[in-house]
Amino acid sequence: MRALVTGSAGFVGRHMVVELRRRGWDVQCCDIVDGLDALHVFTFERDRFDLVVHAAASSPHRAAIDSQPVHFARNVQLDAAMFDWAVRTGQGRVLYLSSSAAYPLDLQTDPKWGSLVEDAIALAAVREPDAVYGWAKVTGERLAAAARKAGLPVTVVRPFSGYGADQTEDFPFRALVERARRREDPYTIWGDGQQVRDWIHIDDVIAGALAVVESGTEEPVNLCTGIGTSMLDLAGMACEQVGYEPEFEFRLDRPAGVAYRVGDPSRLYQYYKPAVTLADGVDRALSGG
Repeated sequence: MRALVTGSAGFVGRHMVVELRRRGWDVQCCDIVDGLDALHVFTFERDRFDLVVHAAASSPHRAAIDSQPVHFARNVQLDAAMFDWAVRTGQGRVLYLSSSAAYPLDLQTDPKWGSLVEDAIALAAVREPDAVYGWAKVTGERLAAAARKAGLPVTVVRPFSGYGADQTEDFPFRALVERARRREDPYTIWGDGQQVRDWIHIDDVIAGALAVVESGTEEPVNLCTGIGTSMLDLAGMACEQVGYEPEFEFRLDRPAGVAYRVGDPSRLYQYYKPAVTLADGVDRALSGG
């Protein structure tokens, strides 16, 4: 079995490459940091792959999302080129990594609205998603639907707050853990600390995505745990494991994102159940594993 992984040097991409190879796949990597632009591949590549994992994206972290809207154009360009190429060349199946940012903003303002279910996104009548990154992912899902109608098998997954020990500090989990490791005092948190996220370990993101691929379902599937934890509680968990009690300083002038984003894992549970708890994930990150 042959796979192409775009964005193979990124956080999700490199974990996907490792897992596919562990399962015996022949994997071709593609990442601009390694000198191979995905747009070049989508122009000239004619080989057929059993699976195309499209993880290439332009700076999908909060600061870039909020301050550099040009990433919208770059991400849409990447997605459109990929789907056009996959249809033209008859690729086996595409795994499209959408995002929980695609969900309507008005459902992420208060816990009373509950967990986000896949059907909350109606591609025929899209409600405003989270920032330009959310718009890019909604657009990508519409491209996926069009490609599916053209005969291309497409799997769409929506990862929530994926995390792991080898993320950069551009992402909140690693930033919060590293501040604890450095025993910073005061300990800075962007926003008021009450923003709630559904944290899912990268091992479960990869295993869950591949389980959905294997199912062959054409429905979008959340990659989530269904458990909400605030930024402040995550910071407190990391500080407790390190063994100190800092003063928390809340930076209301920094990008904080939506108030409440937790996924409904019911559909995912048909194919896979996440195995790594957040406490275990924090421990792994602090121990370097």
